Amino acid sequence: MRRHLTIATEPIDEAALLSKRQLSTDMGAVVYFLGMVRGEEAGARICALEYESFQRMAKHQFNLLFDEMEKRWPIESVRLVHRLGVVKLNEPSLWVEVVAPHRGEAFAACQWLIDEMKRVVPIWKRAISSTY
Repeated sequence: MRRHLTIATEPIDEAALLSKRQLSTDMGAVVYFLGMVRGEEAGARICALEYESFQRMAKHQFNLLFDEMEKRWPIESVRLVHRLGVVKLNEPSLWVEVVAPHRGEAFAACQWLIDEMKRVVPIWKRAISSTY
């Protein structure tokens, strides 16, 4: 399984990521997920989220998750980009792509990865209130 992980402060360039897709002729499904900052966090209005991470451990945990994905589903590739720093409303903080033979596998793997990432990867967010 091909893997590509980026944890960075630069904005996520979805068009550039889409242009770099690699897909073999045996793959029939590509699932993308784009996580956007919305205007509410824990019931309060916000204007941004600030993400920080223990990057060495985050990369290690992501690779463990990728290892587990490879065991569970016939994934050809996974690419994941996570923003750090201040991410404003309607900007993406997470982009995920999963390539698999069939849509069910691709959707299941993508959802599992995002759920597990939120559970075990040391990336923290802090809401910045709209009155800040």
